[in-house]
Amino acid sequence: MLVIDAKLKGKQSQYNSLDEAIRTALFIRNKALRHWMDNKNVGKNDLQKLCAVLAKEFDFATKLNSMARQASADRAWFAIKRFYDNCKAKKLGKKGYPKFKKRGHSVEYKTSGWKLSNDKKYITFSDGFESGRFKLVGTRDLSFYSVKQIKRIRVVKRADGYYCQFCVDIERKEDHQYDGNQVGIDVGLEFFYTDSNGRTVENPRLLRRAEKCLKRKQRQVSKCKKRSSNRRKAVKKLAKKHLKVSRQRKDFVVKTARTLVQSNDLVVYEDLQVKNMVKNHRLAKSISDASWSLFTDWVDYYAKVFGTWAASVPPHYTSQDCSVCGTRVKKSLSTRTHKCHECGTVMHRDHNAAKQILMKGLKSTVGHTGSKASGQNNRCLGGETPLSKLTE
Repeated sequence: MLVIDAKLKGKQSQYNSLDEAIRTALFIRNKALRHWMDNKNVGKNDLQKLCAVLAKEFDFATKLNSMARQASADRAWFAIKRFYDNCKAKKLGKKGYPKFKKRGHSVEYKTSGWKLSNDKKYITFSDGFESGRFKLVGTRDLSFYSVKQIKRIRVVKRADGYYCQFCVDIERKEDHQYDGNQVGIDVGLEFFYTDSNGRTVENPRLLRRAEKCLKRKQRQVSKCKKRSSNRRKAVKKLAKKHLKVSRQRKDFVVKTARTLVQSNDLVVYEDLQVKNMVKNHRLAKSISDASWSLFTDWVDYYAKVFGTWAASVPPHYTSQDCSVCGTRVKKSLSTRTHKCHECGTVMHRDHNAAKQILMKGLKSTVGHTGSKASGQNNRCLGGETPLSKLTE
């Protein structure tokens, strides 16, 4: 699957109609969740049947395309199913009980309720909201794909406008020259990552660089009177700045992951529990800014695209054990140099950890030639947004 983003260009009245569709989709999603809470043994089919009942009961719900109503009910079911799965797996901590949402940002259509023009540069929404025709502005050309390959679309409202995401049923493959290069990487805060060959990639710290501007815009929001037009303008400016930082971070991560996978046949990284690591309030902002999880997701994706290996290994003692003799040398986070008292090895702790990660990866992948990699999952990261994010 491939997800392609294009910005929607239209009039303000058309954007208002899209807002109504988004609010209606959120209403259906919350109603489906309430139906599950109030009744026992409610399944996915029951939520689908509820959509027709809501359409008869509420006039504004009738305006939304029938498949869009079903997609909104599916979102509620995805949240419910995730909760069930966490309970069955006996996940520690909170199980993720489904919650109602106050604000919606998207509405999803399947195969009806929209139509592309012949040149595929315009899209028309034909449901009851009568949003009309929009021009598609983007860097990707939809003319390479047939309409039958587009399985669903999603209208997303962002700080700088409205976007349309096309989910295309196609598998992306690219050629790769195999030269036997194998590398282990240790992600960190001093450097974005250090590989087992000693090469480092600088941490861009994009949020830290934009922090001064963000604080200034946040103060402007605080000074404005609540529910005033000036406050809405200030909030929009602040949201655009956050969106820019998010896009810069993603651009850096995607390009770095592609370069890393292209130049190696095997990439091994640590399977870090970032959710637990951000509980350290002194490092939470820096860890979130580094976006390690997003980086490893893209490494897995590009490994699938290029047909190479990407493996994750447990992070236990990778920074403590010596990569030469295996002696465990205990050190704190502030100790940045690895000094082994047994073999006399001296190197940067991240370099030592990367070599240790590679050795673990080579041991775990021996004899597993049937599968490409532990990260070779069914993710869809070829466009702006992973397909896994389209389910919420």
